[in-house]
Parts: sequence; structure tokens; C-alpha cells
Amino acid sequence: MGEQRTAVTVARGDGIGPEIMDATLRVLEAAGASLDIEEIALGEAACAAGDPAGISSSAIDSLRRTQVLLKAPTATPQGEGFKSLNVTIRKTFGVYANVRRCVAYAPFVPTPHPGMDVVFVREVEEDLYAGVEHRQTDQVVQCLRLLTWSGCERIVRYAFEYARRDGRTKVSAFSKDDILKLTDGLFHRVFDEVAAEYPDIEAEHALLDTGAVRLVADPTSFDVVVLPNFYGDLLSDVAAQLSGSVGLVGSANYGDTLAMFEGIHGAAQQLAGRDRANPSGLLLGAVDMLVHLGQADVATTVHDAWLRTIEDGVHTQDVAAPDGGAAPVGTAAFADAVVERLGERPQHLPSVTHRDEEPLRIVPTQRPSAVKVQVGVDVFVNWDAGTPEQLADLLRAQESEGLRLEMVTSRGQKVWPDGAPETLTGDHWRCRFAASGAPVSDEEVVGLYRRLVDAGLAPIKTEGLFTFDGVPGFSKGQGQ
Repeated sequence: MGEQRTAVTVARGDGIGPEIMDATLRVLEAAGASLDIEEIALGEAACAAGDPAGISSSAIDSLRRTQVLLKAPTATPQGEGFKSLNVTIRKTFGVYANVRRCVAYAPFVPTPHPGMDVVFVREVEEDLYAGVEHRQTDQVVQCLRLLTWSGCERIVRYAFEYARRDGRTKVSAFSKDDILKLTDGLFHRVFDEVAAEYPDIEAEHALLDTGAVRLVADPTSFDVVVLPNFYGDLLSDVAAQLSGSVGLVGSANYGDTLAMFEGIHGAAQQLAGRDRANPSGLLLGAVDMLVHLGQADVATTVHDAWLRTIEDGVHTQDVAAPDGGAAPVGTAAFADAVVERLGERPQHLPSVTHRDEEPLRIVPTQRPSAVKVQVGVDVFVNWDAGTPEQLADLLRAQESEGLRLEMVTSRGQKVWPDGAPETLTGDHWRCRFAASGAPVSDEEVVGLYRRLVDAGLAPIKTEGLFTFDGVPGFSKGQGQ
């Protein structure tokens, strides 16, 4: 009887994707990986086949069946067209943890930071990448940033569990909660609460700008860094380049049902078909996939051969050669070099010993619901017929006994009452009505909305102002 093979879904992607996938699969096959491959089309190929979302229902069925995706990069249209397929797949299948390890390979790959070995654990379902955007006026567009307590807890706890399992000693978090007091404030608060449950692991928090400067200046001072989605995407790319090249870093994405493995770079359409792309990121993503599939011995063989290849000075054009080093090779030749070294171990760089591991399963804590009370409403209006004072006069005429106009802001800055004449305003206004006594009812909000419409001040949207266990769940206007 033949060896039992594990079903894996493979997407060759766009741009350089088919070339680096061919190279990666050739190395895996030569190393003895036991895989039963189901190929699907994603991105431009899927669009050309009549799936405008860039992914077909049959592709989704394959992902449900195999629960593992090895994915080459796909092209994401800029400004229009289908949204990122990574975002779509992650959100569809509840894939929430992205793990990227940025390692320096000095002196064989030039880097300003020899000894760098930082793991980024990034939340990948929420934040700005939820992709909820609107154009609200002639001048103003908005993007809603959505963070949840359970989403923050799950990724932070994943980072600490990863550090404990991997023998790492410190977890760092960055946020910008001096400015974004509710969203980043939530992430910071959850980090502190979860960190207290792991006394064996050092925990630190830094403001985003301070942390980013420290990361660039000395990444060796970090071990595991956990971040919300947007920050994590940017800073892990920066760290990858600091280590030697974005093309050297693999990316693993984990959820409770689906795991997805890839490189961190894009489709690089300008290099497509030129045999110049670096397959290393996708190959190292495939190494993580083999560990996930219980083929850690094959993962070790591939990883060691890759390290030996790097030691021997074989590199693609994106990686700077050490002084006096050899000329770069193409995608196929690099894969050939790795295949030739299968069974060898690195002589100078640390050898890698992968082990089979059970996936980390993180269950968010069940939290009691807070007492939620509405104490006002922010009404956003599109208006360009005068000054803030004139707008306030129109708004105050629509007050009721239970709702009084408290302030007007433009672009988050208070412009009434006591606004500054120098403040730039536009056609987009936030008008805050606060309760004058008892909690605000839905009927009062609907009544206010109706009066504003009748007065020619049709709202763009409203946001309820609530307290949670007596704590305000909303920001104040700047300048207040």
C-alpha cells in the first residue's frame, strides 16, 4: 500500500506566484513531503474564469475540505476591484493569528542587526482591515476601525502561549493609546490583563512610535511582538527588510479550522516570468506548513538545506551579497541549489530541529456584560452654508427637553462653543446632543433625527453615546 498523503490546497497566485510555487513544490517533493495537492485559482486567474471576487465557491469548498492552504501571492487591485484575498480568506474562515519570524543570517546575508530573531504575532481579522469605508461628503471619507475585546484577548493570549511553547522569554506590545484612547486603549488594557497570567514571561508595552524607533535601532532587544492588524502588517515588513530581505520571511496564519501559509511579499508583477523572484519566503512558509501537518522531520530537512544554501552564498537578486560574494541566481536555480543540499546541515548558522506540535487553541474569556446606558447621541451632518456658530443656531432650534446641543466638532476638533477662528473646517460636522437629565430613549433619538431632516439638516449618520458600568464609551472633541 502507498504512503498516506495529506490533502493540501495550493494556489499559484499572480505575478511571480506561479514561479515561486513551482520552485517550492519541487523542493518539497524532493525532500519527501507527503502531500496530496488540490490546486485552486485565486486572484486574477479566478477573475478571468468569471469569479469577480477573486475566489470561487469550489475553491472555498477545497479549503473547507483540506483545512490547509499553501498560497503564493495574489495581486490586490489598488483603489478599486476585489478586496485583498488574504483578508477575505482570513475573515471567512476565522483565521486570526499571523506569525512572522524575522531572522538575521549574518554574515551570509548583509544586515545591520546580526543576531536579530524577532517573532511578530499579528491579529488579522479586525482593525482597519475590516475594510468598512464610506464617502460621506464632497470632502470627507471615513474608515471604521473595529477592535473587539475577544479579538484582542485571543491574539495577545496566542502570543504568550507561542512564547511559552517556543521557549521565548519576552512579549512586547505596541499601541498608540495616548491618542486612540478607546481602540488602542482596549488593546493595551487587554495586554496588561493577559500578561499578568504569565509571570514566567517578561511583558512590556510601548507607544507605537517609541516601539517602532526601538525596533529599527535595535531589534535584538525584542523577542515576541504582538500587534493589532495594521501596525503588525507594517512593522513586520520593516523588520523583515532589516533582517536582510522581505523575500526571506515566511508567514503562517492560524485559525481554529483553517491554516494558511505564504511569504509576506506581494505578487511583484514587474518580475513575473523573469526567473528573478526569491522563493524563500514561500518555502519557509511551507516549512511551517509541514510542521503543522505533523511532518516536522521533512520540515527540518528542508530548512537545514535552505540554511546551507544561504551559507554557500547562493542568493537571488533581492538579497545583497556579502563583499566579494557570488552573482545572484534565478528562481529555478535557487530551488535547484536547495534540492542539491537536502540531507546537509548548516555549518555556521544554527541548525534547526522542528518538532510536531499541536495547534494552539485559544478560547477567549467569557466576560459579564456591562450595564449600558445611552446618555446622548452624536449626529454627523453634511453642511457648508456658513460658520460653526450659524450651524449651532440651527441645531439648537431642534433641541428637546431631553437632548441639548453640547458641542460641534469638525474633523475631531471642537469648533463650538468657544472655537478658534483659525481652525480649518469643511462640510462634515459632528453635532453632540447630550442628555439633560434621565437616560436617552430611542424615541428621543428618532425624534431628533426627524426634526433635523425637517429642518434641512439631513444626517449622514448617528453614533449613540453610551456609558458602560458608568464609564463613558466615547471620545471627547479635541479642544474640549
